[in-house]
Amino acid sequence: MPENNSAVLQELLDGCMKKNRRSQELLYKQFYGYAMGVCLRYSKNRESAKEILNDGFFKVFTKLDSFDTNKSFKVWLGRVMINTALDHYRHEVKRDIFETAEAGEDVSVDENVISKLAYEELVGLIQQLTPAYRLVFSLYVIDGYNHEEIAEQLNISTGASKSNLSRAREKLREMLSKINIDNYDRVTR
Repeated sequence: MPENNSAVLQELLDGCMKKNRRSQELLYKQFYGYAMGVCLRYSKNRESAKEILNDGFFKVFTKLDSFDTNKSFKVWLGRVMINTALDHYRHEVKRDIFETAEAGEDVSVDENVISKLAYEELVGLIQQLTPAYRLVFSLYVIDGYNHEEIAEQLNISTGASKSNLSRAREKLREMLSKINIDNYDRVTR
């Protein structure tokens, strides 16, 4: 077990595996600040972050058996929170599209809507990246982490972080090129 996973933490995790409510409460309180920080970076407001946090901890408590005790719990928890935040984002985008389509005539097209659409399309492309590429890209480009911090957070080498970022950028360029070609073909038909 890594040195950042203490005996006290292991005792809490064992209690959580046995569905002990007190252990779950203590684990939640111990990692609340860290997990909330992750959720805030991936949500539009504090209320959404709280929802992501609670859903994330629900996943932690129900999927704790998939945690590898030879790795850092904090890194695993961060990954769970980030993936939960991405799930929430996908759900919100689908709901927003449905509500916009339902509103029909009430939607006026202006630069802000077009700009938001372009942003949503870009985020959609980012979400198509493999998890390793998506996480490194998001942490580096969106959250401003450096490669050393990303390597520590994801339990990978600094070189792997740099490589994943480079490959993510290349994949995004390819996807954007394809979209531009498809749009050009539609216009010229």
